[in-house]
Amino acid sequence: MTLKTSPLNPYFGVEVTGIDLNKVTADHHFSEIRALFEEHSALLFRGQQIGDEKHMEIARLFGPIEDRNADERKPGETFEVPKVSNVQADGTTMAEMDLHTLHLKANFLWHSDSTFLPVPALVNILIGRVVTSRGGATELASTRAALAAMPESLKARIRGRGIWHRYSHSRAKISPELAALPMFHKWPDQHWNAIWRNPVNGREALYIASHAFLIDGYDTTGSEALLAELTAFCTQPQFVYAHDWRAGDVLLWDQRAVMHRGTPWPYEEPRTLSSICCSVTEADGLGEMRLAQTGAG
Repeated sequence: MTLKTSPLNPYFGVEVTGIDLNKVTADHHFSEIRALFEEHSALLFRGQQIGDEKHMEIARLFGPIEDRNADERKPGETFEVPKVSNVQADGTTMAEMDLHTLHLKANFLWHSDSTFLPVPALVNILIGRVVTSRGGATELASTRAALAAMPESLKARIRGRGIWHRYSHSRAKISPELAALPMFHKWPDQHWNAIWRNPVNGREALYIASHAFLIDGYDTTGSEALLAELTAFCTQPQFVYAHDWRAGDVLLWDQRAVMHRGTPWPYEEPRTLSSICCSVTEADGLGEMRLAQTGAG
């Protein structure tokens, strides 16, 4: 069967209906899902009852599961699906100025996940578990649609250049104390091409994030100004889809062609999303993106 779709935004994204993700396998519906992913960059499936095991199974169909804590895991400990949550072990919610809450607030900056890793993310598969009475939306911005509409004068300032990315850079925008934590200094600065060409359809997208701090050929001040201008262009309302969560929603998007951010919610209310990122492979265009890892200021 052909899956039914309806647009989330005139430029990108579709809601997919008539499918139970629990029944998706490599041989059943995944090729259709992957084709929709390449074409539309963001997919929404509502009303799904997906456990952690199935979440991981679907993620592995996209590629290797990203595991940022592999170096910290003790022998015998297994990967657990990361939770984006303000809920503590005793069931209470964290204070608004708690460092973990500040870490969540850093996600309010427009970004692509894992641009600071030696192998960045292809997709984030996010599932609504506990949602709030208001707020807490996830906003997506198509850097593919934005690049296609971008004036040549602006596009020329970035084409053919590399951009440097650092995890602590985005956290420093929220709190110097947060940025100083060891978890934000595990990986060296990463140097990626500014434009990611999709190897399946040839369409190009701007590859930027809140982690980006330096553009080849520009000093720090010039880089910050150009990154801000590019981000502002890409996040104009016509290129943005805002998702208001319901429990059971599954939202996934192409990290190569979409930036995202969270939005505030009442912090006394519990909120939990399950999140798995999968890493890109050479088949996803990684080779064209890699640039020399020397030369950052």
